[in-house]
Amino acid sequence: MLRKLKLKTRMILALGLVGALQTGLIGGFAGYYLSESLYDEIGQRALMVAKTVATVPDVIEGVQDRDSDALMALSGRLAATNEALFIVIGDQNGMRLAHPDPARIGRSMAEDDDDKGLIALVEGRGYVAVAKGSLGLSMRGKAPIIVPGTGEIIGIVSVGYSLDQVLGTIQRYNLVLYTVVGLMLLASVFAAIIISARFKRAIFGLEPEQIATLFQERDATLQSVREGIIAINRDGIITTFNRTATETLGLSPDTALSGQHISEILPENNLLATLASGEPAFDQEVWLRGRQMIVNRLPVRQSGEITGVVASFRLRDELDQVSRKLTRIQQYADTLRSQTHEYSNKLHTIAGLIQIGAHDRALALIGSEASDHQALIHLLLEAVPDPVLAGCLLGKYNRAREMGLRLEIDPDSQMTDLPDTLPRDQLVSVLGNLIDNALEATRQEKGEGGRVSLSMTDLGRDLIFEVEDQGPGVPPEQSELIFQRGVSSKAGGDHGIGLYLVKRFVDRWGGSVTIESLQGGGSRFTLYLAKQASQTPEAP
Repeated sequence: MLRKLKLKTRMILALGLVGALQTGLIGGFAGYYLSESLYDEIGQRALMVAKTVATVPDVIEGVQDRDSDALMALSGRLAATNEALFIVIGDQNGMRLAHPDPARIGRSMAEDDDDKGLIALVEGRGYVAVAKGSLGLSMRGKAPIIVPGTGEIIGIVSVGYSLDQVLGTIQRYNLVLYTVVGLMLLASVFAAIIISARFKRAIFGLEPEQIATLFQERDATLQSVREGIIAINRDGIITTFNRTATETLGLSPDTALSGQHISEILPENNLLATLASGEPAFDQEVWLRGRQMIVNRLPVRQSGEITGVVASFRLRDELDQVSRKLTRIQQYADTLRSQTHEYSNKLHTIAGLIQIGAHDRALALIGSEASDHQALIHLLLEAVPDPVLAGCLLGKYNRAREMGLRLEIDPDSQMTDLPDTLPRDQLVSVLGNLIDNALEATRQEKGEGGRVSLSMTDLGRDLIFEVEDQGPGVPPEQSELIFQRGVSSKAGGDHGIGLYLVKRFVDRWGGSVTIESLQGGGSRFTLYLAKQASQTPEAP
């Protein structure tokens, strides 16, 4: 039944019920404690008045003389003075000597409550009792009358206060108390309404069942994402992660990430820096636990304050597989396009030579073409056994011929000791950028007939690639700036990326790249790559 009610209604009922229970218990205890305290106070007052009356000399003398008239007048005045219901005085046998009702003079004080007053008359002690007499229910204080000096007990004084008066006083106090309790209850209900309204706003007006559904959907979505996801709070504690995160980081599936500090799981992280700066980062290449990944970091803000950071990451290898396939397809397309264009021209030339009867020239051209390609293929097979690198060089060779240029590969080149850890797609991307830049610079300066030279060696601890062009050269003041993103000597806005990527890869791998200006014009780019890379990680 309660589940059918809205959360706000349920909270008001629950908080109101708790408030009512609390105020009811407090009010009941306060009322009980007040009644008991008041009864005790009235009893002590009656006893105190009884003891005081028992020491009045006129009372002692009247009891000794058994002067009921004098005692009647005296007890009446004392009762009025002390606002008592009655003051009864009896002798040592408990017989009344003074009473508000003259008809009861001389009769036993025990006829009302069967209390013969032995505690006072025999033991000589005062005490408090409740009894119903001729004047109604009353709280009575009884004290012995003792003769000073001798200590003889000669009588008893009984002072009574009407419990009807006590009940009236209690009712007045209870009225005030219950009024306060009622106001507290109303305040509790009002507070419940305010709290429930603020709570509903905090959870965007959703019901508990909706929140549970959203949580299940969020968890299912989180687990279905094929990127690793980790979220931390403002203290750097991991609050959210998915299975892909543990798999991507190479952790055991049973590893409990929640509640751990991010530095314990990923010492080489940069999430805390994002938490401090509040600056997002997208598609950054980093190293995590010895793996190269693409990472995105986004700060979480609440009311303008950074409360955490969410990071998503994916192995670069997965992206590289797609990139590698696209690179190879592009290389194949460039190679086929250049070869088609080149061989089409050669075929037309050979056909023309045959038509004019220059058969010897046609045969010489065919032999030259075959020998050039055979020499290049033989060189690549001997010096560059890696098929990816060899394919890249063959494609650039054909690309140069299509541009009317020559790409000359030093016949003494050797690149047979490529480490397995060196990513081939990044290597051919870097080397391809250097060769493409050299071809563009050479064509810009020399036009058709220009030459670009490439030499390679794997002797020693480094892999060394030298690319020489016949371009305009690089001014010394630009030798460092040219590796920055967007900086280029070429016209147009779609440049300045190639050398920037070269520099990033070289820095990450632990190598270097240098620029030299040649005397006859042009530049020499020398690329050094360590066989045992440092692979200095960039923090995510």
